[in-house]
Amino acid sequence: MSEPCDLSAVEARRLIGARRLSPVELTESCIARIAAVNPAVNAVVAPDFDRARSAARAAEAAVMRGGPLGLLHGLPVGIKDLEETAGLRTTFGSPLFRDHVPAADQGMVARLRDAGAIVLGKTNTPEFGAGANTRNAVYGATGNPFDPSRSCAGSSGGSAVALATGMVPLASGSDTGGSLRNPAAFCGVVGFRPSPGTVPNERRGLGWSVLPVLGPMARDVADVRLMLAAMAGSDGRDPLAPPAVAPFPPQHPLDPAALRVAFTPDFGFAPVERMVRTAFAAVADGLRPAFAVAADATPDCSGTDETFAVLRAINFLAAHADKVRSHPDQVGPNIHANVAEGLRYSAADVARAELEQTALYRRWQAFFTRFDLLISPAITITPRPWRELYPAEIDGVATGSYYHWLALAYAVTLPGHPAVCVPAGLDAAGMPFGLQIVGPRGGDAFVLAAAEAIQALLPPRPMPDLAALGAAQPISAMEGFLGFG
Repeated sequence: MSEPCDLSAVEARRLIGARRLSPVELTESCIARIAAVNPAVNAVVAPDFDRARSAARAAEAAVMRGGPLGLLHGLPVGIKDLEETAGLRTTFGSPLFRDHVPAADQGMVARLRDAGAIVLGKTNTPEFGAGANTRNAVYGATGNPFDPSRSCAGSSGGSAVALATGMVPLASGSDTGGSLRNPAAFCGVVGFRPSPGTVPNERRGLGWSVLPVLGPMARDVADVRLMLAAMAGSDGRDPLAPPAVAPFPPQHPLDPAALRVAFTPDFGFAPVERMVRTAFAAVADGLRPAFAVAADATPDCSGTDETFAVLRAINFLAAHADKVRSHPDQVGPNIHANVAEGLRYSAADVARAELEQTALYRRWQAFFTRFDLLISPAITITPRPWRELYPAEIDGVATGSYYHWLALAYAVTLPGHPAVCVPAGLDAAGMPFGLQIVGPRGGDAFVLAAAEAIQALLPPRPMPDLAALGAAQPISAMEGFLGFG
């Protein structure tokens, strides 16, 4: 450890409870790290340092008084700028909400504060979370901590970069087509997509859609699990949330030698770059001896591209059609493209997509009678320059849509299975490479236990060069920094 901000969340919380680390000391360490490296990467875009310092002092006083403390007592967190925070600007990456200051916390944020977390600020996101490249016309681009000229993916890109650089020990995110998993892979951290409803979201417009979820991000699996325990709960405003609050089950050590594991580089359909395939093959070969069964297999994912295209577009149409009609000049190209796509589909198209999603789900359930886990690369490409709106080609072959490069993630989104991205070293370009570990329906605790056991078999997470970031030119000086993307 070089600074308190580099501690794991689990260790920092233990030290706070033991009165060996002050929440004030930890908060100040995080603020100092933000000051040192954030100009190079632009991860934290709306700081809330004055209120964070006040909350840290109150947290320290509570420790000194004795008595019970919350799961996250005294731990600074970053909140993705898609999630509303009372008294702190929440823009959704959109000029339409440039000056929006919510009066109340979103339910998930409130649960984190109730658990003792200290909100340090908002983390950057693409406009309304669209595009998996963290750029917008309010705050600009967020750079990859291993090369600020490259993409950190998205849409939880600011959270991933803040974690990788030690600005915060925990950060929130959300995921439809991989927005928790993709940036975790690009930045060398952990992102967990829970089962739909595990983390209630009262703001989800299509309340019965399993595509969008909220979830935790951290630097290791144990920290993700700690944060999830505070985020999870019941909220009657979310139709998918459980009807009653149940404590997240305790974690027990898991022996990889008991697991039946399937490996797939592409789910049989995803356009995966050769460099990624090579990195995955090497990691998979290193892991195979640890498992009882290690087979090359995938669920039948026929129809995944078409099904996701329709259901994703319907979600965007419901959320943003009015904005495109009323303020077309203040809405970026990804939102325009999604709404236009949604308007092209008929009721028959939606019906076919929902039938196919159900068929996909049932094929996945049959697959998981034979295997305990499914492991794939977390994302199809190595990080590219963030000036590229989206990858138009992979290994010289045109992608089918601006989100086709997210196919490894949305293959898992459609059946609603829990999935976690864990760092697995560097690829041939020297950039972080991540594994996606997928578990059975409803198996959130099991997936995290398995991921923690697997993470112990992998190299330590890659570390960005903080000194180089501290000396780098601000990312805001780069051409194309501020704009829609």
